[in-house]
This record gives sequence, C-alpha cells and structure tokens, in this order.
Amino acid sequence: MPDQPIKAATQPEPPTRRWAVLALLGVAQLMVVLDVTIVNVALPSAQRALGFSTDSRQWVVTAYALAFGSLLLLGGKLGDLFGRKWTFVAGLIGFAGASALGGLSQSFGMLVAARALQGAFGALLAPSALALLAATFAGSPDRPKAFGIFGAIAGAGGSFGLLLGGALTQAASWRWCLYVNLVIAIPTAILALRLLKNVRLGQTRHLDLPGLLTGAVGLFALVYGVSNAETHSWTATVTIVALAASVVLLTGFVLIERGVSEPLLPLGIPADRSRGGAYIALLLAFGGVFSVFLFLTFYLQRSLGYTPLLTGVAILPLTAVTIVSATVAQIRLVPRTGVKPLVTLGMALAAIGMYSFTRLGIHSAYASHILPGLIVTGLGLGFIVPASLSAATLGVQQSQVGVAAAMANTSQQIGGSIGAALLSTIFASAARDYLSSHHGTSQLAATATVHGYATAFWWATGIFALGLVLTLVIVPTRRVTNNDQQTHRTTPMTADLGSV
Repeated sequence: MPDQPIKAATQPEPPTRRWAVLALLGVAQLMVVLDVTIVNVALPSAQRALGFSTDSRQWVVTAYALAFGSLLLLGGKLGDLFGRKWTFVAGLIGFAGASALGGLSQSFGMLVAARALQGAFGALLAPSALALLAATFAGSPDRPKAFGIFGAIAGAGGSFGLLLGGALTQAASWRWCLYVNLVIAIPTAILALRLLKNVRLGQTRHLDLPGLLTGAVGLFALVYGVSNAETHSWTATVTIVALAASVVLLTGFVLIERGVSEPLLPLGIPADRSRGGAYIALLLAFGGVFSVFLFLTFYLQRSLGYTPLLTGVAILPLTAVTIVSATVAQIRLVPRTGVKPLVTLGMALAAIGMYSFTRLGIHSAYASHILPGLIVTGLGLGFIVPASLSAATLGVQQSQVGVAAAMANTSQQIGGSIGAALLSTIFASAARDYLSSHHGTSQLAATATVHGYATAFWWATGIFALGLVLTLVIVPTRRVTNNDQQTHRTTPMTADLGSV
C-alpha cells in the first residue's frame, strides 16, 4: 500500500513483533560493526593475494571510514525524509552488493572501491537501524532492555569480528570475510520487507544542500586528515591542509544550519546536554577502545605468537562481559539511576582496564595480565554504550530521530578514526624513541614494541579519564522516567512497525 504520513497515535504493536524487529535490527548492526574489524584480520592474506604494498594496505580500511563517516548525516536525513524502511533495506542490499564486489576483487583498486561502497551503504543502514529501534520501542517499558541488547552488539561486535575473521581466514579464504555479509544481509532484507512498514514523516522533501555539502566534505576532510596522520605524520602538509579544511567546513556547516528553516542537522539535537553528553561519551569510548582491538591484537599475535583465530578467542571475554553488563545495566540500573552515573562508572572501569594493559611485558601470561583487563573493560563498555545510544535519541521529535541516530553513529566513527590515528602515532613514536635511547640486546626490538603498546594504553587510559570528567560536567543528573519513555506519543514511532 502507499506510504502514509503519520497523523495520529496508533496502538502499539504486539510485544512479539517488537522483539522480532529488535532481532532484525541487531543482526544488521552486528554486520556493520564486525565489518570494521573482520577485514583487519583478512588484510595480510588479501595483500599477498592481490600484491599491494604495506603502505597501501591502510587504504582498504580508510576507504570504508571515509565514505561511512562523511555520509552518515545524509543517510540519517534520507531516512527521516523518505521513511526508514526503504533506507534500511536499500542499505542492506547495497552493502551485500559491495561485499560481493570486494570478495571478487582481482586488484587493489577494485577492493578499495568495494570498501568505499560498503561505507556508503553502511552510512545509509546504520542510522536507519538505530532510528527504527527508537521508533519500535517508543513508549514501551521494554525500551531499556532493547537498547541494552542493541548497545551490547554495538560495543562488542568488533571483538566478534576478530573471531569470525580469524576463523574464516584460516578455514576458507580472506574473501569470505566479505562474502559472509551476503549471508547476513540478504535474508535480513527479505525479512525487513515483510516485517517493517514504511511511514512517510510528512510532505516535505526539502534537502539542505549547502549543509549537506559542507557537512559531508568537512567530515570527509576530518577522517582523511587523521587517516593520513596515521600513515604519514601529523605535520605532513596533506594532514594539516585536510584538518584545517575540516575546521573551516564544519564551522561553515554550523553557521548554515543556524540560518536555514529545514536544516540537515537541527542544532537543538546536539545542544541538549543529555544528547550532547551522549555523543561525546560515544566519541571518546570508541576512540579509546580501538586500542584494544588494534594494539592488543598485535600484541597477542606478534609478541605471544597467537594465530588469528586464537586471538579472536582470547578477546572473546570482552564480548561476553559487554553483552551481560549492557543488558543488566539497561534493565536494572538506568531506570533507577539515569544515564550519568552509569556512563561515569563505565568510563572509570574502562580507564582501569586500559591501565592494566600498560603493565604488559614481552612474555606476559594471558590469565594474569590480559584477561582481567578484558573483563573490566567489557564491564565499562557495557555501561557506556547502551546508555549513551539510548540518550542519543531520547526526547527527539519523530521527524528528526534519523539525524539524531546518525549523530550517534558519526560520533562512534569519528572517535574510532581519531583514536586509531592518534594512538598509532603515539605507539610508533614511543617505540622509535625507545630504540634510539637503548643499546642493542637480543630482545631490544620486542621490548621497544611492547613499550610502544604500553604508551598507547596510557593515552587510552587518559581518553577514558577525560570521558569521565566530561560526563560529570555535561550530562545532567536525572533519572529516566516513564514520561521520558513516552516522549514521542504525539507522533508515535511505533507506526514504523507492521506489514506492507
């Protein structure tokens, strides 16, 4: 039937249908999140197969980050304008097609192009999924539980990607790290067509083109600048030009959004202290936790000699603890304490976890030196991510939920990109300085490398400590009340449920 604009409140859908939608959205979110790390595991094998250089290898990761990070706001806005069912389904189908193209790659350029397409369709998919989640559980007492499960997937999916990537690379081929997305995306898209109903959120079809151009290009320049800093240096001319351009463009974006009647990003969304604090918490949390996925993976494989599969298994406790703590925290704690105490505690726990990794040596035991840090960090992520994702869309008008969700995804992506670039630079500098200041021994190179890891983990500790302070300063202290849960009753988001 044709799309209909929302006119009045509708009866909420049965709980069984809501949970079916959550399962659908969770699978899609898992695909997007694990794709960030699963390809990292496959990169060495892909490099050998396609014959590209180590210096070029970073572009397989950067191409995805550039497209994803720069197009998220557009993806969220398109969902708000045309309905999230179609942007969700289009994102799934496009992501599957791009993954197939990547798996079939016969050259480096073909693989990079496929990764860029993955990022573009991921930018359409991710905000639609979060917006649909907020829509589905608006006014429902199950909202905290739903965001706990969804947030656990967002926080722990990266470590699951390491496990799956290691298994596929060893058992089959690096190409299956891309083909696996077809197994996930196509059935999910078919179910979405049957389970979701598209709802047009009004008659307007106006798109803020000046805001779109300055915002997208500004975010592109920011991600490109920090990625170039990782492969070259922070003082390289291209890095400085890109970062300076991002500042100018994003400042222009804010000025444009202040002056237009239908902005791409209504500035009231991030200006709200609860939502703004949530975006900052997500940015810093993902900036800090990338040190686990990046440096702990290197440490396990290069220093302790773990295989890719065993590395994924070793990091799995982080995933398990994050899932359990996220679900329990959202169900039991958020309704009683609100978001602020939970995110603050999560930042403190994650900082402790990062600190524990600063004490690693070249032959540290897993059970005594690695596992405790993974457990504590998993607890912290379980407290931070679901609560922040829930606050990121709470209280937003129905017609703007997609953009609010896109802001949450943008915070995660930009935080991860900046964190990876900053910590990689710090690692390389610390290892190089250690080598230059110590005389040769049989284990000098290994010791210098571990020293670099420890220095990066110290900085990651500081990132989470900064997150703790900013959460205390910015996020207001209040509980999530039943009235908060029902903010959208006048324009019910549950209308996104149903069958066509």
